Amino acid sequence: MTELLRLARALRNECEDPRTRFAHRLRVGLAVAALILILSFLE
Repeated sequence: MTELLRLARALRNECEDPRTRFAHRLRVGLAVAALILILSFLE
């Protein structure tokens, strides 16, 4: 669990610009979705 929290802190973007923050969250979300999709195909 602590490893997941450490990873979440590393992925966090503290930028003040809302557009940059949104783009970062979108990229992270797409990466997580792709990982889930790949793992579902492996089963």
